[in-house]
Amino acid sequence: MRSLELQPLQIGNVAVWPPVLLAPMAGETGSVLRILCKRLGAGLVCTELTSSHGLFYKNKRSFEYLRWTDEERPISAQIFGAEPEMMAVAAAMCCEAGADLIDINMGCWVPKVAKTGAGASLLKDLKRAAEVMSAVVRASSVPVTIKTRVGWDGCIGSALEMGRTAEDCGIAALTIHGRTAVQGFTGEADWAPIAEAREKLRIPVIGNGDVRTPQDAERMFRQTGCDGVMIGRQALGNPWVFREVNAWLLDGRELPPPTGWERLEVAREHARLLALQHRGSEAPETPLPAIARGQLAHYLVGLPHAAAARREMVRIETLGDADRVLGGVRRLLDADPREARRLRFPEEDPDPLAASGAVG
Repeated sequence: MRSLELQPLQIGNVAVWPPVLLAPMAGETGSVLRILCKRLGAGLVCTELTSSHGLFYKNKRSFEYLRWTDEERPISAQIFGAEPEMMAVAAAMCCEAGADLIDINMGCWVPKVAKTGAGASLLKDLKRAAEVMSAVVRASSVPVTIKTRVGWDGCIGSALEMGRTAEDCGIAALTIHGRTAVQGFTGEADWAPIAEAREKLRIPVIGNGDVRTPQDAERMFRQTGCDGVMIGRQALGNPWVFREVNAWLLDGRELPPPTGWERLEVAREHARLLALQHRGSEAPETPLPAIARGQLAHYLVGLPHAAAARREMVRIETLGDADRVLGGVRRLLDADPREARRLRFPEEDPDPLAASGAVG
């Protein structure tokens, strides 16, 4: 493959390199996954979507989403809501917390978000969307971006209309997921609206949807002309996807997938960082947050006896419990090293025990 002549993704005064980004995903893209993806080559990472209502009313859990480390920079803080005043206050709080960018979620189709008029519902109400975007831009001391979908249902709302409105409101960049809100994650992503937006808008356009391999990322760049590519569910339990995509795009090199041992090592680091961040300890008896169960189970996909190991993983309580499960899988790999060297991640996670709560 002839390597692409990629340029840094310029979002206001923030330069993103490489232009391969981690998508915000509810219940998944906490600080630990963001750190691991940055270490393995993600150019930009983003928080989970955070409720402007929760920030406005000083909900403790909402403020936990605004915790990050310098290792994650540049960091984008994603907020959602349909009330311009609350969104402005939330954006100011994110800036005060040290966010490098603010992202407005205009793509979440999950009913508990969309039924409030927020998320993808704003595709159906451009006037309200403009009020929200303008309020956030005025309140922010950093560049503001939005993430949306190609439309609500194929008839109502479009990414191009939203993009034109966003430009008028001072939005610095636009991410488009190639499915409608009604589709959710079903069917195939349509990249044509991403190409249309890139052709007709002045602001940078980032493509998202069905980027599972380095070759997919190349096709999205070539077919849409987009300024950046955002990777979501394929990064769950697989932060190496950024290393592989960058090697292919920048040097034309196809890297081998991580070995089973590498996957277990990073899964252990994921668990350790969760324990440190949530409890300040890495002793075996350190309790892990409930989110650890699903997050760690992603690393086990495709490994020997993965189904049994994942059933154990979703019942863990402590760091020691996680070590026990990972250690059991490692012993299986040590007994047959060939299994550890020929593993590949499936394109879709087959096990509902660790299904993502990702939205947007």
